[in-house]
Amino acid sequence: MTWILGVNAPPTGWHDSAACLVNGDGEIVAFTEEERCNRHRHSLYRKPLGAARFCLEQAGISAADIDVVALGWDSEQLYPRRFATDADFLAYAVGLDFGDRIPEVVRVPHHQAHAASSFYASPFAKAGVLVIDGHGENESSTIWTYEDGAAPRLERTWQRTASLGYAYDAASTWLGFSFLNAGKTMGLAAYGRAEQLQVESLVDIGADDFRLAVEPLAESRGSATADEIKEQYDTVVGRWRERYTKIAGADGPSAPEERLTEDPNAILVAYTAQRLIEQTVTHLAALTRKASGVEQLCLSGGVALNCSTNGTLPGPLYVPPVPHDAGVALGAAWTVRPPKRRAGALSPYLGVDVGAPDHLNGAGAQDISGLVRSDLDIDVLTDLLLDGRVGAVAQGRSEVGPRALCRRSIIAVPDTADVNTRVNTLKNREQWRPFAGVTRPEYGARLWDQQEYLSLYMLGAAKATALGRSVAPGVVHIDGTTRPQVLHGDEAPAVGAALDALQQRGAPPVLLNTSFNDKGEPIVNTAADALRAFRAMDLDFLVLGDDLYRKPSGTGGAR
Repeated sequence: MTWILGVNAPPTGWHDSAACLVNGDGEIVAFTEEERCNRHRHSLYRKPLGAARFCLEQAGISAADIDVVALGWDSEQLYPRRFATDADFLAYAVGLDFGDRIPEVVRVPHHQAHAASSFYASPFAKAGVLVIDGHGENESSTIWTYEDGAAPRLERTWQRTASLGYAYDAASTWLGFSFLNAGKTMGLAAYGRAEQLQVESLVDIGADDFRLAVEPLAESRGSATADEIKEQYDTVVGRWRERYTKIAGADGPSAPEERLTEDPNAILVAYTAQRLIEQTVTHLAALTRKASGVEQLCLSGGVALNCSTNGTLPGPLYVPPVPHDAGVALGAAWTVRPPKRRAGALSPYLGVDVGAPDHLNGAGAQDISGLVRSDLDIDVLTDLLLDGRVGAVAQGRSEVGPRALCRRSIIAVPDTADVNTRVNTLKNREQWRPFAGVTRPEYGARLWDQQEYLSLYMLGAAKATALGRSVAPGVVHIDGTTRPQVLHGDEAPAVGAALDALQQRGAPPVLLNTSFNDKGEPIVNTAADALRAFRAMDLDFLVLGDDLYRKPSGTGGAR
């Protein structure tokens, strides 16, 4: 059996490191982000050692069995002559002990890895693929044509500093966020949409191109090193921040993060940046369809996490559950060995099984002391939900990607706007941030605009209907949208069963769904993680595998 280990790893992949193992048929055996294993959000500058060990354990193999390590970056361009041998590189970037048999190292260009992760995860036999992020090695946006059985074709590229990612990073940091918290900028921008703000356009759209308000740099050569790219990034992001300062008449918000909706300038900057993304991506999507000659469109790269933009694009449209940098671990592996067989869109449930022994975090036996345990009874779970209780679910193999998809989720009945307030409070989040809804396909068709694929992974905003606003106000954002998930079968057993039970009882079969994690924490991974988070947060119940846990009366979980 041939084994390919795909990685996003330092020094090139310095955030969102990840590991993915595929076999000789291109089938995914395991895939997880390092942050889930080491419990450090975004796993900055950390090698994907825990993630790689999990992949090996899942396959029942050792590092010596790995034939190829595929990296989703051209590390030799970015860090020339830094590593004398592949063995030196692997020791630094991955950390596994490969013994005397050093695997082949394949360095896949970053945007090609993004593109492969999207197309081969999709249900399409042929598609145009649009990759947009901060930058790859030599580009910021690329258009590809992918087709089963054919080599991918690069259609167009845009230089690094003509970067939509840089423009959005600048807005996020102007607002006081990290560039890794761009989702907050998107959530804040919805307040501008709700107010129907008229904002300055920061892009000039041409027939077959676009021109940003901040001109790209005259890049002296295409193949820059990491240091040169960092210098360019700082320069361009600085110029974008100056532009936002000019628009707002201030060099930052006048309100603290938790009260940014009280600052008109903060809303103005967020919405201005959001409109830039929406206008330009809409144009690039059309160019991609034209170049590929088909309507099927795949998106990837960090900008593809912008759910508000995704929701404005016409279908057929597919975005994978890991469009950000963690996804290049999968894309690099699939570039080496594309999947021989594909049956529909990718299942995201590729991570750690909550019932498996917890070797990843060095934890001992699960601490259930002081908790009240019972066998999971869906009727009891439904009673709790209908009583307004807020709880969490940790079942089966975890989702890969930044969205909790009902196997590591906090859930509640969203029948009032107050539930939004309570869940934001227990997650220690700003009160202006929104939540998503989950339901079954038939009911979802009544609650919000339909999305064929985006709702698989909660990656597209959809306009709520009058019914949606009436029965599920807790998951409708200020601009009238939600970020829906639809469960088609038993992929998330407890949540799916609860939805069905709600419907049988005559209640709207829709739940609030958000990630099971406290502020600053990654989404829970193992049973030990789930139990720790349950104790720390003001949750009423925990579904852990086939068990239901509650806290004793008077010791937390009070409404």
